[in-house]
Amino acid sequence: MKLKDLLETNIENFDEYPFLYHHGLEFTNVEVKSLADGLACGLHSLGIHQGDRVIVCMPNCPEVIISYQGITRAGAIIVPVMFTLHTKEIQYIIQNSGAKAVITSSLVAEKVEKAMEKLPVRPVLILIDQPKNERAYNFYDVTQYAKEENTLNTEVKPEDTAVILYTSGTTGNPKGVLLTHKNLYSNAYHSAVHHETERGTTLGILPLAHVFGLTVSNICFLTGSSIVVFSKFDPSEVCKAIETYKVKNFSAVPAMIHALLSYPAAEQYNTSSLEWISSGSAPLPLALLHAFQQKFGVQILEGYGLSEAAPVVTAHSRSMPVKPGSVGIPIPGVQIKIVNDSGKELPAGEVGELIVSGDNVTPGYFQNQEETWRVLKDGWLFTGDLGRVDEDGYLFIVDRKKDLIIRGGFNVYPRDIEEILTGHSGVQEAAVVGIPDERMGEEMVACIVAKQGTDVTEEELIQYCGEFLAKNKTPRKVLFLEALPRNGVGKILKTRLRSQAAEMITLS
Repeated sequence: MKLKDLLETNIENFDEYPFLYHHGLEFTNVEVKSLADGLACGLHSLGIHQGDRVIVCMPNCPEVIISYQGITRAGAIIVPVMFTLHTKEIQYIIQNSGAKAVITSSLVAEKVEKAMEKLPVRPVLILIDQPKNERAYNFYDVTQYAKEENTLNTEVKPEDTAVILYTSGTTGNPKGVLLTHKNLYSNAYHSAVHHETERGTTLGILPLAHVFGLTVSNICFLTGSSIVVFSKFDPSEVCKAIETYKVKNFSAVPAMIHALLSYPAAEQYNTSSLEWISSGSAPLPLALLHAFQQKFGVQILEGYGLSEAAPVVTAHSRSMPVKPGSVGIPIPGVQIKIVNDSGKELPAGEVGELIVSGDNVTPGYFQNQEETWRVLKDGWLFTGDLGRVDEDGYLFIVDRKKDLIIRGGFNVYPRDIEEILTGHSGVQEAAVVGIPDERMGEEMVACIVAKQGTDVTEEELIQYCGEFLAKNKTPRKVLFLEALPRNGVGKILKTRLRSQAAEMITLS
């Protein structure tokens, strides 16, 4: 099935119903299709043809989902871009993708315009909230262009690229992950089956420019569900929406779960309809999981995924025992293995690199064959994540391979230490990184965000870790920060944190 078929089948199976809610506005599934069809014709009139790339760069809003459907109906390729990126990052993505058009809003227009200044060919600029001028078209004007039957006669196949999703680029320029219609459809379908997702209303609090958020909207098409789209995450608005729409479940990242737990006025809202939350994108500290479940009486189903797997690989479901600290079992259609450096599969309980196979796995990176060959071998995706599988097939992610700290010749997994630190009453968040050290090779630094009103000290935290960890696994230094650096979906940027820690700390 192709992405455009998701909406076609949705209307066939569920008739017309309110599909999108946003700031008091409501769009039905039929209205979304009408606007998407109009946009497809309009893009064609502007010179956008099959296989061309179109960037969508703006905060969550109905026009993002309409754009995705319009682009795919034109036979073009969707390039979602986080609106929070720096101008230079946006410029790189426009240039690398060879984008023919950019759909954005006035909030981001100035940054996008600056990013396009020095490009040899200027993409068509389309704004959702400004009238047409000499430099840009209006989105809704474009959707009203004359519809000619041949403009929508595209021969897109399931194996064709539907989306190019640029990674965060924490270790250099971002890479464009190719995701086919088959990748995205199969992952959304099997995720819905695995989670036993029922028809209802969910929350679109994840960035739609991130593959996790994109999958949530695709699942809504499949299940006949509605989605309340949030331009920004606001705990009070989230609680209000749960009460208003009787939301049973939604997907989030740990930073959002933490914000909801810390929101003091949550009790003022009736959130009793909420049954479960799907958590992914970053590790969920056990202390946070237990505290949230105790406060809200809601089950958190942690899962694991990555852009190159479209994205869901493993997850818990409501009908299986939850193992705290685990990210569940593979969803249907996905296989996993734990292998050593030679690629040999390891037995249950042993730590190695996680590799993944299935219809959800990317065919590679856009115009980057070298990186494609590095991560794709014999039909398996080498994730770069270290993990282990227990005797019941549950996956436990130990750490990123690149985040592994080798101190005095011994492997130390930062996540183990972070779990200990977040159990301290004075610690709100913790991230452990390794920085160069002449004597030990690498030394550990714990980067801490302390809870408000506490006066926790470096000595206290080092001593606390010593109660649970061997000396060689105990951080040598503690760095207190106001906030940890994160990307658009709340994932901690360890590369930036390592540089920051190395600059701020001189180990004795």
